Amino acid sequence: MKTRRSEDQKMRKPLKRLDPYRWEVPIDYTDGMRVPGVIYADDKLMADIEGDDVVDQVANAATLPGIVGRSIAMPDIHFGYGLPIGGVIATDPEADGVITPGGVGFDINCGVRLLTTNLKHEDIKEHMRPLVEDLFRSLPSGIGSKGKITLSPSDAKQVVTKGARWMVEHGFGTENDLDHTESGGALDGGDTEAISKKAFERGRKQLGTLGSGNHFAEIQIVDEIYEPSVAEAFGLWEGQITLMIHSGSRGFGHQVCTDYLVVMEQALRKYDIHLPDKQLACAPYSSPEGQDYLGAMIGAANYAWANRQAMTHWAREAFQRTLGMGPRDLGMHLLYDVAHNIVKLEEHTHEGKQRRLMVHRKGATRAFPKGHPEVPDAYRHVGQPVLIPGDMGRYSFILVGTPQAMGECWGSSCHGAGRVMSRKAATRLAKGRSIFREMEDKGILLRAAGRRTVVEEISEAYKDVSDVVRVVQGAGIAKTVAKVRPLGVVKG
Repeated sequence: MKTRRSEDQKMRKPLKRLDPYRWEVPIDYTDGMRVPGVIYADDKLMADIEGDDVVDQVANAATLPGIVGRSIAMPDIHFGYGLPIGGVIATDPEADGVITPGGVGFDINCGVRLLTTNLKHEDIKEHMRPLVEDLFRSLPSGIGSKGKITLSPSDAKQVVTKGARWMVEHGFGTENDLDHTESGGALDGGDTEAISKKAFERGRKQLGTLGSGNHFAEIQIVDEIYEPSVAEAFGLWEGQITLMIHSGSRGFGHQVCTDYLVVMEQALRKYDIHLPDKQLACAPYSSPEGQDYLGAMIGAANYAWANRQAMTHWAREAFQRTLGMGPRDLGMHLLYDVAHNIVKLEEHTHEGKQRRLMVHRKGATRAFPKGHPEVPDAYRHVGQPVLIPGDMGRYSFILVGTPQAMGECWGSSCHGAGRVMSRKAATRLAKGRSIFREMEDKGILLRAAGRRTVVEEISEAYKDVSDVVRVVQGAGIAKTVAKVRPLGVVKG
């Protein structure tokens, strides 16, 4: 998505190529940079990145107080609010480090989970249409969609503090689900007092919903295995049926972000912080504003994990109903759940010292290596699963985290394909086309709440995710394990 740049921006220093997969944004690219930037891309992807305002966003993030290392952009990078989507930064709380809602985004803990099954394609081939229809009915989608659960005020507070565990305690899943969810499906520190009544009201009836935009539930088939030993540890095999769910914190998280953008703009003046982009408005981590935002953000992240857990339960029920199978025969187990838009206090080595850093990942996911204590026991000998969805018409990938990522980019990787076309441009390109028929011609059944989302989400609106994954693999920050392709898609 190209954007217009001012004349003075066009005069900025060129990016420096470090190797086939890395480009440096020099520390003097713009005034006030405290660290350089790095963009993970090859020549093909760089053609859509260089000269775009997204490079300025990488540089602007490098001006944040307390930032350490580099301002990082993953190969799926595209323009976002404040930090680019695909951006990763870390700030040091002990060195005046700040926390910024623009470094997380509006859909707090938008994330992806993948479920494996005991099924082969022939087991579901004759049931695909009713299965997609049942999923569509079971997982409410579209703008303003409402779920089957209406939270009481006390229940809502429990969700904010317990996350996915609250769902499991109420019969929506198992302890095994929590064991295979990032951070166990909940972060400590969700602060109900830091969350507005409006946020709670928006979240009351949206638990267990996909929402709209690029969110989806996708029935897939494992098409190719690249790392057999890791795939075996993940429970993946060629021809296997899987289900991927992509959603976030819905209106609850959006309202939390909206509320704190106002707070943080006031904090800029209070703490005399000067930034080239007010969309990066922030506050010191230890300040009242910083701590309030962190508590509210954690609450929204926990809501998102609960949201995906509810949909997991209803998806299992849909498979059981349509196929007439019990849970044991179905074998629908959670492989993993990763968060995309989140800020977390994590232990990292920087300049030879262990530090606790505020790692902001916006449109980026963790990619922790084998042996890391936060990797589930079942995968600790191989590393953390990294789930990279593509567009609805092509394929997605499962990767595994590496030590390179831990030492270089705070244990992070890309999160998806990344848009190259605005929603308006995609709508224009899709004019006169039958996207539903095009998908079915590819062997993909598509169900959606409306045509608008479908035309905005055409494959051409996204980078080819295989290009993105190729860079991640080439740079060594994650290793490709398997490719899956869609058979049935429910769009938000």
